[in-house]
Amino acid sequence: MGLLRIMMPPKLQLLAVVAFVVGMLFLENQIQKLEESRLKLERAIARHEVREIEQRHTMDGPRQEAVLDEEEDMVIIYNRVPKTASTSFTNIAYDLCAKNKYHVLHINTTKNNPVMSLQDQVRFVKNITSWKEMKPGFYHGHVSYLDFAKFGVKKKPIYINVIRDPIERLVSYYYFLRFGDDYRPGLRRRKQGDKKTFDECVAEGGSDCAPEKLWLQIPFFCGHSSECWNVGSRWAMDQAKYNLINEYFLVGVTEELEDFIMLLEAALPRFFRGATELYRTVGKKSHLRKTTEKKLPTKQTIAKLQQSDIWKMENEFYEFALEQFQFIRAHAVREKDGDLYILAQNFFYEKIYPKSN
Repeated sequence: MGLLRIMMPPKLQLLAVVAFVVGMLFLENQIQKLEESRLKLERAIARHEVREIEQRHTMDGPRQEAVLDEEEDMVIIYNRVPKTASTSFTNIAYDLCAKNKYHVLHINTTKNNPVMSLQDQVRFVKNITSWKEMKPGFYHGHVSYLDFAKFGVKKKPIYINVIRDPIERLVSYYYFLRFGDDYRPGLRRRKQGDKKTFDECVAEGGSDCAPEKLWLQIPFFCGHSSECWNVGSRWAMDQAKYNLINEYFLVGVTEELEDFIMLLEAALPRFFRGATELYRTVGKKSHLRKTTEKKLPTKQTIAKLQQSDIWKMENEFYEFALEQFQFIRAHAVREKDGDLYILAQNFFYEKIYPKSN
């Protein structure tokens, strides 16, 4: 017996294909709506939790006005640069907040705009410094550096950050916009459907891979001045370097994230006690966010981008940050049998006068 074949008329085949495509688009749309609903729910829950905390402290009466001791009055701001393992690091902070008794708050700016309006800067500074119910607090978001001293604040927050090799960061961001990552795989991305590789984009002189897109880490550290966002500004790079040295407690690099976490735990145990072990045992597998479909660029593509003055400046800033981080690490840790360990206290006091009776 021959095989029985059921052939569909061409029109029915076309209708079936159209129905399938429409069905897939409908499913994608529903997934997007569910993701938006989830985000709205998360924001509503967060607002409710904040109100509950404020009400609880209000009912406590005089305790609301109590002066916080040094550790409890601490605020950390992690003004995270996109695609530098910022989500991976932030998840460590979320995992530890209940155990170490501090609050974590996401700074969600409209359309992820890293520059705040002047009035929002005032509101933000006031919130950070006077919101006792949220202290000790760990704030994180894609916001450029803001100088609290300009607003007459007596005690400034502690700034930390992580940066990445500028080309690697741009490549990761390029594919992230098209394919997303394993953190929220169902979310539809802005450039979804564009299958062009990073190499092809550079070869064709595309806007999404242009050297100007490298200009991000410098302005994030430079701040809210207009010159910070002028692509290729030498002043902006010098200001970013100044801020990194003088205004940031510690700046790590994506490529050495574990060492960054280890140094934070040693220096700021109030927040990061247990962070190194958590990262080693759980974080490397569950926290590291991987961009989907990412293809490494060719040597030719890298060489072409490295001809740009913008790359040279961003890379100079990255190398500057890396050298500073490695200098701090060299004076804080020692290596033994392939493992790093934190040095014990290496200073003490003597010849104390006048002598007590």
